[in-house]
Amino acid sequence: MAKFLYCTTLFSIINLHAIASYPFKLLPRNYENNSLEPFIDSQTMDIHYNGHHKKYVEELNAALAEHPDLHSYSLMNLICSLQTIPEKIRTRIRHNGGGHENHTFFWNCMSPTKTAPGKELLILFTNHFGSFDGFKQKFNEAAKKVFGSGWVWLCFDPRKEKLIITSTPNQDSPYMYGLIPLLGLDVWEHAYYLKHQNKRASYIEAWWNVVNWSFVEENYQKARSCSGGKKIALKKKKKRD
Repeated sequence: MAKFLYCTTLFSIINLHAIASYPFKLLPRNYENNSLEPFIDSQTMDIHYNGHHKKYVEELNAALAEHPDLHSYSLMNLICSLQTIPEKIRTRIRHNGGGHENHTFFWNCMSPTKTAPGKELLILFTNHFGSFDGFKQKFNEAAKKVFGSGWVWLCFDPRKEKLIITSTPNQDSPYMYGLIPLLGLDVWEHAYYLKHQNKRASYIEAWWNVVNWSFVEENYQKARSCSGGKKIALKKKKKRD
């Protein structure tokens, strides 16, 4: 229970993107299906958004329809207090609520406009992972190792005040584990199979070309509030002779 209460507290502090209460809606993206070509194809984006994501929203609303006592809950309240959800619909809320949250976040992680990590992020990557390339390598390795369906994330752990790379199964959100996501990659096969078939590594490599580093920077700045506004291990480490 403490984990879920802590997660809800995190969201109330940083409020990365509030998703309203029942009935939930498929939120618009700020780009078209073909905007991420040639790295992510238009057909995949259409099916992913108008098919899979839309279905998560519909199933979430269906699960909540006969539970008016839950209609005032925000999406984050639902997925971060699963132990208080009636057992009959708990798994449906976990999968479909998590699917709605994760995908809403995922669309914002990408942009048709080319961006690059700023100086502050680059220093963070150097301090936590050795370099920016070191970060990408570790992220890629984590993404390739996800067995079956799931996600890989760059997160801020407010308890340890550090950046970590982690994965979650199915549609679990990092918030469920007390972590604040800064960047996320969907490695379910529906995210890439039409273009890349079983070559997940090819999809991952292509995806780096559309990462919205401005969004990552925004998430980092908001996550800092969980550590009293302190910068997270920002100073460069002195090299030892």
